[in-house]
Amino acid sequence: MKQKKVYIGCGAGFSGDRFDASIPIVKQLKDIDSPKYLMFEVLAERTLAIAQQYRLKNPEKGYSPFLDFYINPILDECLEHNIKIISNIGAANPIGAAKRILEISKELKTRTPKIGVVVGDDLLEYMSHKEILASPTMEGLDFSNNNITAANVYLGAKPIAEALAKNVDIVIVGRTVDSALALGPLMHEFKWGTNDLDLLGTGTICGHLLECGAQVTGSYFADPGFKDVPDLANVGFPIVEFSKDGTFVITKPLNTGGLVSKATVTEQLLYETHDPSNYLVPDVTADMTGLELEDDGPNRVIVKGGKGKKPPKKLKATICCDNGYMGEAEMSYAGPNALARAKLAGEVISKRIETLGLQGNLRVDIIGAGSVHFSFDEETSYNLPENGDYRVRTSGIYPLKHQAQQLVDEVMSLYCCGPSAGGGGRGYVTPQSSTASILVDRDIVNPNVRVKVL
Repeated sequence: MKQKKVYIGCGAGFSGDRFDASIPIVKQLKDIDSPKYLMFEVLAERTLAIAQQYRLKNPEKGYSPFLDFYINPILDECLEHNIKIISNIGAANPIGAAKRILEISKELKTRTPKIGVVVGDDLLEYMSHKEILASPTMEGLDFSNNNITAANVYLGAKPIAEALAKNVDIVIVGRTVDSALALGPLMHEFKWGTNDLDLLGTGTICGHLLECGAQVTGSYFADPGFKDVPDLANVGFPIVEFSKDGTFVITKPLNTGGLVSKATVTEQLLYETHDPSNYLVPDVTADMTGLELEDDGPNRVIVKGGKGKKPPKKLKATICCDNGYMGEAEMSYAGPNALARAKLAGEVISKRIETLGLQGNLRVDIIGAGSVHFSFDEETSYNLPENGDYRVRTSGIYPLKHQAQQLVDEVMSLYCCGPSAGGGGRGYVTPQSSTASILVDRDIVNPNVRVKVL
């Protein structure tokens, strides 16, 4: 008798990931006669903070601005072939996201989907600002003088499994741990309980491999001449075939580019993993140290040996606070003596900002001479060509919007205030949020986590 298998594909690994990546996954899954799921992982601390800003401006918004682009191409076929969709596309407004999907369904004239929405990650709905600020911060930061705009706790996979038990077509969540988008379906399909720790740990590892999309199928692995990956422009996003015994195969759709190998899988296993023996999520503490990887043919790797331990006592939450405005502006210098002119431009901007009395976190970089690992300084200039192509980038964060605009205006004034031959000026002012991670008691959170069916 064949083991039951569950198929899970990942169509996005971050907000703004390729909008057509899920199409080959759906094409491959639609004719499989087994439970099958498509997950979209599109949420991070930064994107959640941005989503909260959208919701403050318009209470009907706050879900992923890319929702339409992900759902439109695949909704009809997913509903027709019983491919269930699981996503944190709800961001700061999961119910709003579900309502928008129902609107898309009407526009596309599909059958009306049954949507389960997980709510309860928004701590501001049941905790006061004072209680939130009293929670221990993981970074040791003091946010007591800031205006909290959002506070969201990382939920686990259990409420996703509970939503699927209501026979829904789609599950929309807000802030969950990314791996829960895969663990939830596995818990539902295999009826795992809270004491099935090794299976929960393995399911979490499976979700961790899927959550970043094409990173595990060669995209972030690629390094020409060292780690070559074929047809990267057509990279296929991952699909997992998970068996009842806790082993699983990670692969990708047929006729797509990319690479699945023991090396690509190993790199993704270690991505954002501080302690492989204690990978903390709400449902379990996963242990990757005993994993075994085996080749199973081209672009197929078997993963087995995952373990699990008791889950942590507290849950991680992210708080977002207002942090003023950032002014950011750039100007280019090229040709003879370009480096000296770029340096002079940076000096002029710095002195002008000081003269104007703008007290903020100012940074001046010369892109091409340094920006990723350091700001430009004299010690790093000895081996740079004077006759090059350089771009001066200036940024500063200020309490008030007009102060950030002053910085932008100063950079734009270089057009006529020198040095010579500056061009390609661009400037922006954007509102800023600061984030910090705190720990909250799960006893506070659990009674407030609910599943609503639309």
